[in-house]
Amino acid sequence: MKLMEKQSFIARAPTITVHVPAPLRKCCSGASKIALPVTDLRAMLEELERRHPEFHRSICDETGAVRRHINIFVNTQHMRDCNGLDTSLAEGDEVTIMTAVSGG
Repeated sequence: MKLMEKQSFIARAPTITVHVPAPLRKCCSGASKIALPVTDLRAMLEELERRHPEFHRSICDETGAVRRHINIFVNTQHMRDCNGLDTSLAEGDEVTIMTAVSGG
């Protein structure tokens, strides 16, 4: 994709908000929220990898799959109950990334 085409596509992509869990904020300069122009969860992860590689590595394994202890919600729906990483995103959607908590 040519640079101008990519810039035009990004300009048309809906802006979504990614909520960063407190334990992972150090990976994104302390940000609790990140606004991204993306069309689906897969594109969101790719953009996070580009902008915040350490944050991406905390969410995804070396194959790019979401780690088992990470849960991703689009608004109130778990991505696994939608279309997984192919879940479409619309303007204003909120993506919440949650880490599993355990103890005993």
